[in-house]
Amino acid sequence: MALGLIVFDYDGTLVDSQGAIVATMQAAFVELQLAAPEPPSVRRQVGLTLERAIARLMHPEERPEPALHAAVTAAFRRRFQALRASGGVTHEPLFAGMREVLQALALPTRCFAIATGKNRRGLVASLAGHRLESFFAVLKTADDGPSKPHPEILMQAMRETGVEPAATLVIGDSVYDMEMARAAGAHALGVGWGYHPAAELLGSGARAVAARPADLPGLVEEL
Repeated sequence: MALGLIVFDYDGTLVDSQGAIVATMQAAFVELQLAAPEPPSVRRQVGLTLERAIARLMHPEERPEPALHAAVTAAFRRRFQALRASGGVTHEPLFAGMREVLQALALPTRCFAIATGKNRRGLVASLAGHRLESFFAVLKTADDGPSKPHPEILMQAMRETGVEPAATLVIGDSVYDMEMARAAGAHALGVGWGYHPAAELLGSGARAVAARPADLPGLVEEL
């Protein structure tokens, strides 16, 4: 069956936002007088919703405090919005060659969607900054359903486009993307320039892992 829907992750797949995410997360924790999480720990959570990522980064004795969790979440959002306002999209640049990849994969019979842990406001602003809005028919964010790896936002994208799981491909950099695809019965490809190692992506259900953006079109067509 020909692919009718390609669903892309955003952070770590289309844009390189790890520097901004790590710095902002650490600053949000310090603002609330908490120990700043280590960069590798923060990168492991990229792809989850912000609330779930922060819950996993807080120490066990801190997690039962809803007010503290909410305060860290609010601090992150405030700081990240200020960063976006001051620097446009320079803090989350498009990976080199990714626009050309989208152009190569686009077909009249194929839809593109995004499924991300970002909220809708942040995603829309970033897409506009990179002039990518016209590529995507469907945007699914943290505002639309449970955090990855739960398959709900992917299933919504398939329902809205009328594409069956067997004709749907998820492209992402995290095990959460691969597990989401597997749970929904869709195909999955990993990317090697994001935040989780290729071996973990393959172990979580990726059919293959692209070493560089230019490899994606060939891997997609092999499916």
